[in-house]
Amino acid sequence: MRLFFLSLAALPLLAIESTRIWDAAPHSAFTDLIRHKNQWLCVFREGRAHVSTDGAIRILTSKDGQEWQSLAHLTLPNRDLRDPKITHTSSGGLMLTAAAAHRERDGQTPVPHDSLAWFSKDGISWSEPAKIGDPNYWLWRASWRKNQVLMVGYPTGSRDGSTRLYTSNDGRRFETLVPELVKEGFPNESTIIFQKDGTALCLTRRDAKGFNGLIGTAKPPYKDWKWADAGARIGGPNFIELPDGRLIGVVRLYDNKTRTSIVELNASGGLKELETLPSNGDSSYAGLVWQKGELWISYYSSHEGKTSIYLARWKP
Repeated sequence: MRLFFLSLAALPLLAIESTRIWDAAPHSAFTDLIRHKNQWLCVFREGRAHVSTDGAIRILTSKDGQEWQSLAHLTLPNRDLRDPKITHTSSGGLMLTAAAAHRERDGQTPVPHDSLAWFSKDGISWSEPAKIGDPNYWLWRASWRKNQVLMVGYPTGSRDGSTRLYTSNDGRRFETLVPELVKEGFPNESTIIFQKDGTALCLTRRDAKGFNGLIGTAKPPYKDWKWADAGARIGGPNFIELPDGRLIGVVRLYDNKTRTSIVELNASGGLKELETLPSNGDSSYAGLVWQKGELWISYYSSHEGKTSIYLARWKP
């Protein structure tokens, strides 16, 4: 068991602070963060490299965000497990999703992918993985509202396909709700959040034809979407709505220097960079939790040489 001891409590709380919490593997990346039963859980991928045959999911736990230890380690034979995301189901349990890439050698891409979901009550013992969505569609992040969960999937074998919007009532059996959600610009990684009135907002990454990300808006039953230009190229999109109504995201930005930044988003289009996290190069893919007036942020970065997992706290 590997332990990390931070000294956040001994430091004056600045507007933003960041500390490395894990670096056991040669490459650790693609994080998510959740508060579950008065404990923090941080999930991420670790392996030999950014793309390798040994990709596994590590789950860390902490009572206070200062001392972290390994809680679980998920692997599948001959599969590269990628981009784990964790959320609460409608019953309060945990749902973990990831892609399983069928690789024969490190660095191999594109390859066949399956999207998988695991379920747990405590974060220690997990169910067998269930295949979700369609083969070779990467269902990137699950977002629950009451008894419904939405996930955006994108094709992994082509840069010409469109994203699909999937829906489920149990997180195991998904149906296509919108066959073509975003069609142009190689849309891919997408995060959906829900506002109090049920309105869904979606932040989508694009990697062709202008590259700028998109912000989508839809009312229930989430079949009719309106899209606006996010105003910048983004990677690893994640965002939340603060109690004061502001939309705050953490994304990878590419202009001038690749970095991970906190941004303020406008549902009608555009974003404003607020803070740059200690980061560069291979970085981003944040988990976000609002806790007692602070935004807690898990992310990864290679700015200190080895690609590692970091925890930041930001006071708006």
